[in-house]
Amino acid sequence: MGRQAQWPVAAADEARALPRQARIRTWRRAGAPWSRRLATVVGDGERVLLFGPPGVGKGTQALRLGTTLRIPHISTGEILRAAIRSNTGLGLRVRDSLAEGMLVPDESMLEVVRRRLAERDAQNGYILDGFPRTVSQAEDLARLLGGAPPFVDAVIVLEAPPEDLVRRLAGRRICENCQDSYHITGRPPRVTNACDRCGASLIERADDREETVRFRQTEYAAKTAPVIAYFESHGWPVRMVDALGDIDQIFGRIYAAMFWHP
Repeated sequence: MGRQAQWPVAAADEARALPRQARIRTWRRAGAPWSRRLATVVGDGERVLLFGPPGVGKGTQALRLGTTLRIPHISTGEILRAAIRSNTGLGLRVRDSLAEGMLVPDESMLEVVRRRLAERDAQNGYILDGFPRTVSQAEDLARLLGGAPPFVDAVIVLEAPPEDLVRRLAGRRICENCQDSYHITGRPPRVTNACDRCGASLIERADDREETVRFRQTEYAAKTAPVIAYFESHGWPVRMVDALGDIDQIFGRIYAAMFWHP
């Protein structure tokens, strides 16, 4: 009890602003009680970057992880749509770039991310999904987050063999009415090409056609590999996670990679 009473309040305030491993070191130096250190290890302001190829189940896992840790899942797609809805100068620039089929410029993308991370719900942690996409964006993010590496608690990279992902996506069918999702082998409808829920026709989305899926897989690998290499070479906590299996198994691997990694 005496040691706990001597734990400086200033040290606690300093530690809360740091990623998890740095918080543990700070609290240890400050003589923090073990209860505080244990709370640090699980669900205390986690800052997570999440990567994974199309079809790997990233959105499903991000939603569950965010619910478990009580932090927001922030996807670049949602960020861009929010910026466009805002009708601000930044939102208009983003809309114009997308309308012309161009990538959003790095400076605009970084500004969108900066504004989103400054919102109240992201102050105690976040899952940032799909950013950065290039090494230059990774460098910009490091400057935005400031301080010394590691800038986040974990960089989670979900992995699965490309052929498994192609089969998963190419077999997906969507109800054109209620948007319920099916799979020709994994979750077939009771009546061929008809939705179990509303009876409407099932369709194959353009993004789920095999040639499109293969192109997106190749593009993801080409763009992501240099970013992950940058993270690893600059001391970011990269965790590669096997994304084959059922949802619970994959979530367990993500959780273990985040909290029990040596």
